[in-house]
This record gives sequence, C-alpha cells and structure tokens, in this order.
Amino acid sequence: MTGRLLLAGAAAVLLALALVPAQAATPYVVGAVFDISGPASPLGTPERDTALMIEDMVNRAGGINGHPLKLVIYDNASEETKCVMAVKRLIERDKVLAIVGPSQTGTTLAVVDTVTRAKVPLVSCAAAIPIVDPVKPWVFKTPQSDNYAVAKLIDYFKTCGIKRIAFVNVSNAFGKSGLEQAQKLFPKAGIQIVAKEEFAPTDTDMTTQLTRIRMANPQAVVCWGTNPGPAMLAKNMRQLGMKQPLFMSHGVANRKFIELAGPAANGIIFPAGRLLVMESLSKTDPRYAVLAKYDQAFRARYNRAPDTFGGHAWDALFMVIEAIKKAGPDRAKIRTALEQTKNFVGTAGFFNMSAKDHNGLTKDSFVMVKISKGDWTLLR
Repeated sequence: MTGRLLLAGAAAVLLALALVPAQAATPYVVGAVFDISGPASPLGTPERDTALMIEDMVNRAGGINGHPLKLVIYDNASEETKCVMAVKRLIERDKVLAIVGPSQTGTTLAVVDTVTRAKVPLVSCAAAIPIVDPVKPWVFKTPQSDNYAVAKLIDYFKTCGIKRIAFVNVSNAFGKSGLEQAQKLFPKAGIQIVAKEEFAPTDTDMTTQLTRIRMANPQAVVCWGTNPGPAMLAKNMRQLGMKQPLFMSHGVANRKFIELAGPAANGIIFPAGRLLVMESLSKTDPRYAVLAKYDQAFRARYNRAPDTFGGHAWDALFMVIEAIKKAGPDRAKIRTALEQTKNFVGTAGFFNMSAKDHNGLTKDSFVMVKISKGDWTLLR
C-alpha cells in the first residue's frame, strides 16, 4: 500500500512538472528615445511606429538568439533636457543594452556625454555630421550626413549652371550644420552664397527673410530644415511670387512635407534616400528587397506609407539587433560589433562602419528627388 502511494505521489509530481511552462529566456532590453511630440514629431512618430513594428516582427520570429526583444521607448518632446533625462532613465533604471535615437541633431548631441560616461552604445536617427565627426566611440548614426547632401546639390547645380544661391536654415543644430557644410563646400565648387537667413523651429511666417533674399536676386534658394518650417517657407515664397527654383535638404523627405506645403511643394528638388522612389530601382538590387520589406510591413500594420525618418529607425534598430546577435548582452561588445558593421543593407543604403566612420554611408546613398503633382519623382 505504501509503495503504491509513493508511486502515485511521484506520478503526480511528474505530471505537475510537465504542466509548468519552460522558463522563458531573459529578454534583451533595448532603449529608444524619439522626438515623438513637439516640433520634431514628424520625425519621431514614424520612428516610434517603426520600432514597435520591429519588436513584434523579431519576437514573432523567435527573438534574438532565443531571447525576446523588449523595447523601452520614451518621448523627449523635442527637448534636449528631457532627452538627457530619458536617456539616463534608460541606462540607470531600465538597464538597456543599447539605445536607438533620438530623432534630431540637437537632442542627439545633448546625450553624447551621458552615453559616453555610461559606456552604452547609441545609434542616432539624426543626420548632421557633428554627431559622428569627430568620431565618438559610443555614438553611431544611420541617416546620410549633411556634407553628402550638400555635395549632391553641388553635382546638380553644376548641370544647371546655378552659381548664385540664397541659403536659409532653421536655427537649430541640424540647420546650422547644413549652413556650415554649405559655406565650406559651395565656394570650392564655384557657387556663391549671396544671402543667408534663418528661422526658428516654431516660426509660421518667413516673408521677412524671403523679402531680403529676393533683393539679393539669387538663381536658386536652398532651405535647410525639418517640418514644419520648410513647408511654410515654400508657401511664403510662392505667395511672394518668387520664381527661383527652391531646393531643400533631406530633412523634408516625408509625406508630411507635401501635406503641409500643399501645391507649393510641387517643383521642389532635394537629395533623399531611395525609399521615396523605390520603384525606380531594379528588383535585383539588394536595396530594393529591404525597402520593399519595410514598405509592405509598415503598410500592413499602419495602413499608410512609411517614410525616410521611419527608415532611419529601421536601420538603427536592426543594426543593434545584428550586433547583439554577434556580441550577446554585453554593451562593450555590442559597441565593437556596431563599429565592425560591414555590408549591412538598410533603407538608407549600404553601411560599412569602421573605427574612423560611425555612419558608414557614402554620397551614393542619396538620389535627387523632385516633387511633381504631389508625389516623388526620381531625377538622378
């Protein structure tokens, strides 16, 4: 009798153990901070949406080396102080392995010291070249740099015989970096800047700046900024009857610019990544496969088209995921793996990082795009 009771008890224990689910692998926690609200929300919102989509995609496919991906996302409200606080929280409380974002040059530069002291790798979704030049050991970025954008404009101006331009920029780190690159590169190419103006990120009227520009009689106007300012400048320029062609930076490479500028967007030319004109690529181009995957996944989840800025988050987060796959949950090894990234195909192009280059793109990552009838067209 006692033997039968012992056997029955053992069987019950085995049955209970069989019903207990296997312990889940420890999640790999990655942080993200984007400019989701405030003036830079047209950048941060698609970046957040893209990151959430990737989290689901990765976990449905089994995670990272069998570990679930856990994203912790904060909104810095487009403010540098709030961005620093969010990054400190990700590092100290959430114990993240790496950080993706922020969305703007200013908010990114504000956290460089924080991530450097803590030795946490950060992959920014902002563009200006000071983020990675000089190289900062723990900081990387995925958007094309503004020096390449200026170089692409120079190539185009040479074909059109444009030698006198007016330059107007937003008065933040991105705009000032664009102006710095223009002042450095345009004169070397024989292009004269005959007028320089700027506007605040929240300005809603640029007629004063444009009136001064009109007096300088440039052959073309170049605007360097992110929405909503450039859209308002485009409207004001047409309202004033200015006939010069208007060129923009890659900071307007999303559908929101066309929505804000309306008919004034037509005719504007700017350098951008290939996502906007992906159908112009050969289907055998490896960039097309990545762009199509992102486009299809984003449309299926959100019922709208993705944009360039969301693409920066796609590149940044997948780059971090690949680094974690190689390095495991070790911040220093993840940093090294990011720096050794080679032939990574992203929405922005082919990334090849090194100890001397924490962006890894070339001028070829840009094409020239023109807005025509409310849509993007490839120029070259």
